[in-house]
Amino acid sequence: SPFCNKKNSMMDSESSAPKNSKEYLRNDVTATSGKHYLCGYCAAFTNIAVTFPIQKVLFRQQLYGLKTKDAVHQLQKDGIRNLYRGILPPLMQKTTTLALMFGLYEDFSSLLHIHVSAPELLTRSMAAVLAGTTEALLTPFERVQTLLQDYKHHDKFTNTYQAFKVLKVYGLREYYRGLVPILLRNGPSNALFFGLRGPIKQCLPEATSYSTHLVNDFICGGLLGAMLGFLFFPVNVVKTRMQAQIGGEFQSFSKVFVKIWLERDRKLNHLFRGAHLNYHRSVLSWGIINATYEFLLKLL
Repeated sequence: SPFCNKKNSMMDSESSAPKNSKEYLRNDVTATSGKHYLCGYCAAFTNIAVTFPIQKVLFRQQLYGLKTKDAVHQLQKDGIRNLYRGILPPLMQKTTTLALMFGLYEDFSSLLHIHVSAPELLTRSMAAVLAGTTEALLTPFERVQTLLQDYKHHDKFTNTYQAFKVLKVYGLREYYRGLVPILLRNGPSNALFFGLRGPIKQCLPEATSYSTHLVNDFICGGLLGAMLGFLFFPVNVVKTRMQAQIGGEFQSFSKVFVKIWLERDRKLNHLFRGAHLNYHRSVLSWGIINATYEFLLKLL
């Protein structure tokens, strides 16, 4: 099990720790958890800088059901000046989200290990779900990113500040439009990511050097990201449709899903338009994230 080594090392440290081992573990968590937040933040920054243009093409496909060449042509018409339009919200949101994802996962795992008598696989799954649920607090950034990337809103606002200001008129709830699909995505995907990361890496050829460790981390993260991206792709399609709306009725997840399903002629392949690009983007994106995170973790 990928968790056995960590569990054994914890038991060894507890045996040489002071009598109050729980207090010892609390101090150890406080001393080391900060680097997980920092590494997650830097991994997200690197990823966004590299993959943002691909994400914009994917976004147009999710929102309008366009083919790849049509989505690329649409971006070409927008011009190079608008290529990185909307990058600030994902930069703010993703860096913070991934910092929370990795950092809170480690913190929740350690706290649950101290306070809950349960198998480690269960406590780590619970920690991943809790971390994903906490990430949903940052939904307003994902919301604004959606609006800025939609060309239909180009004339309404030109930057992140204006978008937040426009939404303010509609109240706090408007910032959290699309929260349900985000919650449906974050918790389960986190649990699968952290649960499968170790086993997948163990299945890869044994790393004998620093560079092969980096390659294995990239492959492991890329494969997981691609699989989870494909699995939760329809959820993201619904999320994008919900968040592209400003004002008006707050429709349920199921109602929006049915509407999209009917619009796309009840064909599964139409619902997954953009999934192939998302697959390749996720391989690159999560490969970069996982490799950068593990590299910085070893470095620190």
